Amino acid sequence: MSGGTKDDPWQLTTAPGTSSYTMYRDDSVDPPLLVCQVGATKLTYLARAIDDLHAWLVEQGDWVPLGAADEQKAAADGAVEAWGRAEDNPVGGWYGTRKGYRGRFGMYLPPLLEQLGLAELTHDARNNKVRAA
Repeated sequence: MSGGTKDDPWQLTTAPGTSSYTMYRDDSVDPPLLVCQVGATKLTYLARAIDDLHAWLVEQGDWVPLGAADEQKAAADGAVEAWGRAEDNPVGGWYGTRKGYRGRFGMYLPPLLEQLGLAELTHDARNNKVRAA
C-alpha cells in the first residue's frame, strides 16, 4: 500500500470498479486536506473525514448506501453522501472544500476507507454500500 503522500498517492478505484483515481493527504495546509485527482479534476476534502466517516459507520452498525451525487444534486437520506454534507455531522456541513466540487463524497471516500482497512465495501454495478470493518 502506498503512503498517501503527494509523491506516493493512494491508487483507488470506485466501488463499481469503473473509474480509477488517486488520493493523498496534504498536511502542509491548515486544516489538512485529502486531495482527490480524478482525471483532470481535482477535488479536496477535509482530511478528518477519514476518522469522522469511520466513527459514523461504526455508529450505524450495518451497511449504509453510498448515494454519491454531485454538489448540485440532492443526496439520498441516510447515505454516506448525505452525511458528508449534513449540518449535524462533526464539521457542521460539507467535507468537500472546493465550491462546485464538494459533492461525490460518497463516491471517493469509502474506497479509501476500504484500502485503509477501516471499512468493507460492496462492488456491484450500482447501489453500492459500505460498513465499518
